[in-house]
Amino acid sequence: MRKLGIDYGDSRVGVAITDPLGITAQGLETITHNGNDKIVLKRLDELFKEYEIDTIIVGMPYNMDGTKTFRAEVTEKFIHKLKCKYNTKKIVTMDERLTTVEAQRTMNDLGINKHKKRQIIDTISAVYILEKYISIKN
Repeated sequence: MRKLGIDYGDSRVGVAITDPLGITAQGLETITHNGNDKIVLKRLDELFKEYEIDTIIVGMPYNMDGTKTFRAEVTEKFIHKLKCKYNTKKIVTMDERLTTVEAQRTMNDLGINKHKKRQIIDTISAVYILEKYISIKN
């Protein structure tokens, strides 16, 4: 069974998935939703039909001092929707502090131009969230 990592944002959601053994994480896609969670949930339905996923890992945005951000409250509302719709799947949160910074650094190291960065930063962040979960579980 695979694990699905989500970097939830205001207008885009980065999605990553593990291999069938749950050892590695790969970026899957970025879902543009512009605040409409129905678009995200519809796409997740499609992904759940395509892949055998048993766990959803959602990045939780905290301040550097560990306190919740405003985004954390918005993310918690999204997680509630996930729990209502996908009650057969395990849903966990993972601290996502610095994942965007890591993603920016990776893209800079790879020489990705700034127009392309916006399209993939959320997916790369989702990979880092999922890798963090894998490293804790293994």
